[in-house]
Order: sequence, then C-alpha cells, then structure tokens
Amino acid sequence: MSTRHPPYTLLPTSPHFGVLWEAAMKSCKYHLRRMIGTQILTFEEMATLVSRIEAILNSRAITPQSSSPLDLNPLTPGHFLVGGPLVTIAEPDLTTTPMNRLHRWQLFTLFHQSFWTRWASEYLASLQNRTKWILSQLNIEVGDLVIVRCPNSPPAAWKLGRVEGTHPGDDGVVRVVTVRTTDEMFKRPVVKLVVLSTSDAP
Repeated sequence: MSTRHPPYTLLPTSPHFGVLWEAAMKSCKYHLRRMIGTQILTFEEMATLVSRIEAILNSRAITPQSSSPLDLNPLTPGHFLVGGPLVTIAEPDLTTTPMNRLHRWQLFTLFHQSFWTRWASEYLASLQNRTKWILSQLNIEVGDLVIVRCPNSPPAAWKLGRVEGTHPGDDGVVRVVTVRTTDEMFKRPVVKLVVLSTSDAP
C-alpha cells in the first residue's frame, strides 16, 4: 500500500524538495567554495566558519516588526532562533590585505568578511524587482521600512531606515526619497534601497 508524502517532506538525495531554503543553501555553498579556494581548514575552523556564516544568513531582514514610523527594527530569522537579532563583534576590515600577510585567525576573519561582501550583494539584488522597464510598479511610500545598500558595511550589519519623504519626477514616478536612520537623514535613489514587504502587501 502506497502512502503519499506531505508537501516539502525532506527525503534523502532530494534537496529540490526544499524549494526556497535549498536555493539559499545553494548560494551559500557557491560563495563558500569560491571564498575558501584551495585553503585547507581543520574541523574546528570549518565548524566555526559555518556557524558565523549561519549567523549572517539568519540576520537578514524579512519584514518590519511593526507599522510604527519610529520602529526601525525588522523581523529576522534570528528572532525565531534566539528571540532577538543576531549580531557580530567589530573587527578590522581585512578584505584588502594580501592573504600571505595574515595570521591564521586573520585569514579566518577574511573568509568571514569576504563571504558577507559577496553574499549580501547578491541577496539584496535578488530582492529588487528587475521588471521596472517592462511593467509599471507601485511607488515607494512614506513610512516604508527599507534596507540601504552599503557596500562597506561589516558582517550582519544591515543599515535600515524609514522613508520620510518622496520626490517624484514630472511623470509621477518616485526615483529619489528621503530616508531617516537611527543616526542621520539623507536622500537616496530608490535603486539603492530595498523595501521590506509587509504581511498585508498585495
């Protein structure tokens, strides 16, 4: 007698059943292989590196925690794991330092920072809709919670802000907005922002 498996049941040798989370793992493994290259890591080093990469993946913003214009905190996977956002310690930027000048722990830190730089750029690009030249899109609105693209930000440090004002062009399309963060207010083009969707969004 045959039995039917429920949707998305995890089975051996069937990672395609995972759909979205397996797509994220594919991206993670791709950047991990490129980053490590021919370097040989011990079990302890690899386990620590994977744990730090896991913290990066689970620090990503999913949706705003509330609709309050004063709340700049997003909901992240870390909230479901540890009850709060995942953070990392401050470390000097080693991405521009030649690898042969680094000690073992500095090399390990370089791997961590290099993964963040590559993965975060790819992840933010995947959140932006690329059909803007084909289909019309809804304009960004005042009060939207956005991620500000900052290429030089440290690992797991997402710069978030609220849209305080919009500046539409003659055609009515908003291409520049005023963003308020925890420490400043500035103008940015919408192509440098990623709007976090809400549960009631269409």
